[in-house]
Amino acid sequence: MANKNTNSMSTEEAGRKGGEATARNHDKEFYQEIGQKGGEATAKNHDKEFYQEIGQKGGETTAKNHDKEFYQEIGQKGGEATSKNHDKEFYQEIGEKGGEATSKNHDKEFYKEIGEKGGEARSRQNND
Repeated sequence: MANKNTNSMSTEEAGRKGGEATARNHDKEFYQEIGQKGGEATAKNHDKEFYQEIGQKGGETTAKNHDKEFYQEIGQKGGEATSKNHDKEFYQEIGEKGGEATSKNHDKEFYKEIGEKGGEARSRQNND
């Protein structure tokens, strides 16, 4: 029977040490490249429903761990970064696509309801 080596490290510790060594030996471009390759490989092996499911799970987990201010801050940062990289035509195009998608998924009652909410909010602003 073989002797059990009591000096061996756990799988968790070995993984941590390996990750630290990799981080010391590689730069941002390395991680971008392997991330892109991983994303491409994943995209070949999964369908739209897979991404919807993991996106929903991630969103639910994030929502449990963060408050309104967190979302406002990351939304602002994302908006600022996007505005630096895109022009007016970009926003017109995505706005049109979003409007078309919304109109396919909602009826007249939906627009009536959000219009009323917008009117109420506007009225409150004017009365303050």
